[in-house]
Amino acid sequence: MKFESMILGTLFVACFGICALVMGAMLTAKSATVQMTGATLSASSVATTQADCAQRIDAARCTDNNG
Repeated sequence: MKFESMILGTLFVACFGICALVMGAMLTAKSATVQMTGATLSASSVATTQADCAQRIDAARCTDNNG
């Protein structure tokens, strides 16, 4: 019985240590900002395309071409 208790205690300490390390890494991680080249241009072109499709009579054809 003493052997099993020792193994369970060691397993608990190991799991607690790993969880603490993972939590610490998540809390101290610095996120890298993603910058897309021409993001403003593509956003405005999508808005223009959607506005053009809204003005057309056959809007179903516009959604097929965009996506």
